[in-house]
Amino acid sequence: MTAPTLAKVSVLFARLLFVATALLLPGASSLANDAAPGGIPAYGYEIVRAFPHDPKAFTEGLFYKDGFLYESTGIEGHSSVRKVLLETGQVVQKQDLPAADFGEGIVDWADKLIVLTWRSQLGYVLDFNSFGFRRTFRYTGEGWSLTRNDTEIFMSDGTSELRVIDPETLRETRRIRVTAQGRPVDQLNELEWVKGEIFANVWQTDRIARIDPGTGRIIGWIDLAGLLRSQGPVTGKPDVLNGIAYDHGHDRLFVTGKLWPWLFEIRLVRK
Repeated sequence: MTAPTLAKVSVLFARLLFVATALLLPGASSLANDAAPGGIPAYGYEIVRAFPHDPKAFTEGLFYKDGFLYESTGIEGHSSVRKVLLETGQVVQKQDLPAADFGEGIVDWADKLIVLTWRSQLGYVLDFNSFGFRRTFRYTGEGWSLTRNDTEIFMSDGTSELRVIDPETLRETRRIRVTAQGRPVDQLNELEWVKGEIFANVWQTDRIARIDPGTGRIIGWIDLAGLLRSQGPVTGKPDVLNGIAYDHGHDRLFVTGKLWPWLFEIRLVRK
């Protein structure tokens, strides 16, 4: 075998080894396919800053408003709505949900906070300032998350469809079918409205989907693998990535997870 032939074999072996390694990494092969020509753009991240987060908070809903984080937590008997100082993670205001309820998504509208529960088919409307209970409302199926723009509220239920909710009546008006290259994508969890897009955690993954609300198409994947461990070893039993908040005034993106000791401000980087 000549030297040029040996060189070609070595290059081929290196390429095969690279592909095999990529296939063994969680999500690596699918991200590579999505980022291919004609595919869906993929983004990584840079950490701007890490903030303390309550490691006992089973984060379900999250948003940022006027210098504070508003967070809803889950687990029966531990579900709550919280107002949290970003810099320290200190809970400055809290309302517990009834012990039988598993709290889920949260969103603000006018002078109200709207909160979902997982399987009770029951939601709560709280006073934004006092966190006092105002009333309840009903919906079918499961409640997972909420976000909003200036005219509508969007709700996830674990399926590949997002429900569009009238903010005044809290009744469903239509649905958005979410797809990636024509295929439905389910397990859509925590939502956030970011510059005309809907960002959605995909449950039990390190991915966030960037969704065009007009078409339902996923127009970008954000890969947050390794984010939690970036601060060193983690004690306790942190759960999955879940929780997105956007500071519209200062263009800051925050993410966290269930039982995570950190909340991260990140900057997206195109892969």
